[in-house]
Amino acid sequence: MSSSLHVALGDSTLHTDAVRVLTEWDAPDAEQDLLRHDYLDHLAARADGVWRSCRPAHITASALVVDADRGRALLTLHPKVGRWLQLGGHCEPEDDTLAEAALREAREESGIDTGLTLLGDGPVKLDRHAVRCAGKDAPENTHLDVQYLVLAPAGAVAEISDESLDLRWFDLSALPDPTDDSVRELARRAQLALA
Repeated sequence: MSSSLHVALGDSTLHTDAVRVLTEWDAPDAEQDLLRHDYLDHLAARADGVWRSCRPAHITASALVVDADRGRALLTLHPKVGRWLQLGGHCEPEDDTLAEAALREAREESGIDTGLTLLGDGPVKLDRHAVRCAGKDAPENTHLDVQYLVLAPAGAVAEISDESLDLRWFDLSALPDPTDDSVRELARRAQLALA
């Protein structure tokens, strides 16, 4: 059976990896553990739960790219949301793991082609948020985001992509407005991981 047919049927390595990652992940608090269980319930109910076409919710992967030497995070000014966010997005058929999806998104949106590496053994945070990823006139759906920390190589130069209005490095303790509490919490967790 071709890999595209496997994806169409929902029989994917990515789905299996998402279940493994979320099952093994040691959530840092009760709220995150509740989200972890909700994500696992979603994946148990939906074989297509990692794909953009899954409605009303689907798994996404994101990465807070950090410059450890300078204590900075790379954020994108998201064109649809109008806020500064971490890099990330939808899983693609070529992604075998959630970590690979987060790294791919980080490379695509940062322009840093080589040297990005995961920080830690798994995700640092989960975030569930409502979006209109199919367009402003389409029904709202929910992203079940699995968030990773990604370390940029020393001297990395970011280059804006067509998926962003702006792309900048910000001090982890001085994030710009407008951003949201989820990104601020992700930055706080990055600071703890880098300490």
